[in-house]
Amino acid sequence: MALDTEQLRAETPGCRPEMVHFNNAGASLMPRPVIEAVERHWAEEIMSGGYEAAEGAAGRLQAAYDATARLVGGAPDEIAFFDNATRAWQAAFYAVGWEPGDRLITGQSEYNSNMIAFRHAETHLGIEVVLAPDTRDGIVDVAALERLMTDRTRLIAISHMPTNDGLINPAREIGAVARRRGVPFLLDACQSVGQMPIDAGALGCTMLSATGRKYIRGPRGTGFLWVDGAALDALRPHVLDIQSAQWTEVDRFELAAGARRFELWERNVAAQLGLGAACRYALDIGLENIWTHVSGLAMQMRSMLAGLPGITVQDRGIEQSGIVTFFHETVPAEALVRQLRERFGINTSVSNTQLTRRSLREQGVTALVRASVHAYNTADEVRRLGEALAVLTAGKQGKKELNAGQNA
Repeated sequence: MALDTEQLRAETPGCRPEMVHFNNAGASLMPRPVIEAVERHWAEEIMSGGYEAAEGAAGRLQAAYDATARLVGGAPDEIAFFDNATRAWQAAFYAVGWEPGDRLITGQSEYNSNMIAFRHAETHLGIEVVLAPDTRDGIVDVAALERLMTDRTRLIAISHMPTNDGLINPAREIGAVARRRGVPFLLDACQSVGQMPIDAGALGCTMLSATGRKYIRGPRGTGFLWVDGAALDALRPHVLDIQSAQWTEVDRFELAAGARRFELWERNVAAQLGLGAACRYALDIGLENIWTHVSGLAMQMRSMLAGLPGITVQDRGIEQSGIVTFFHETVPAEALVRQLRERFGINTSVSNTQLTRRSLREQGVTALVRASVHAYNTADEVRRLGEALAVLTAGKQGKKELNAGQNA
């Protein structure tokens, strides 16, 4: 069944004539079923109390685990819920049980927060962080990555869709190497889950983390971790409480079954019910349908941007995502993003250039405009973006502008 964009827009209160939302890589617009799931539980908490409402929602919460698992091709007991994707990712990263001298292999386009965690672990745990090189297309060079592996390699950690490169890293090929060499593979799938079909097992992941607020279209403050059931016993959760373990005797405890051993007891039940509703909504639409629309619309946007004077599209990769990044030769990204929103009602975002993008930073390009499309966006909205950029950059070629606080 083909994707019905008009129906999706009708079911999304945020889709209004006066606004274009191209900040889906930041936070997408929630559809009505998600909003209703959250509001229903909030109302129950207000009228009945938090514990009582949670008890009454137990079946719906289990259904949220079921839907989340289906979205990534897993089983419900392989899913752990978190209040954000960073905590989900960290729960996986620190469960490896690092020892001094252990090697971590990652990529050049890894997400900033992950890179900070790597360097923190390098400083305080004594691990070795190694960045695999890119191919000419900008994706992780899988053959080079494998050559970097030693008997001390404890983890491969890669971002599936980097935050501002437009590329899609070869997760399946990396997963094949990880399995062949017996090394755990942690995939940050924050931008890819909900945007394209994902089967964590088929990708060869050991662990996969994702957020609810981006392409899944769930509430902020939600995230989840998928853990291969076969790998659970080799991982050591770094934080435990009465959700993740049971105190069985004065001097003993037992870990919870499945991935729930990574969870903490306190949770935002309303938001997690909203996450489950968002996963069901995406499954009902069909991930193949979403991906066909998103990838096609992003291609149209890149083509349109390439025809605008002074605009350079910075996306790389062989297969490209719905995340489009670009800059203007003289107008700063911050100024474009602000004026697009204030003057034209078009939401985009500023994305800082990765420190590993050395050639860009040497040119003075420290920030990019990021415009990310979703299933409810249209070709007409892409046209509106082009027209707005043409107005904002008219006559600006060769005339360098400064952001507030910058010196010439």
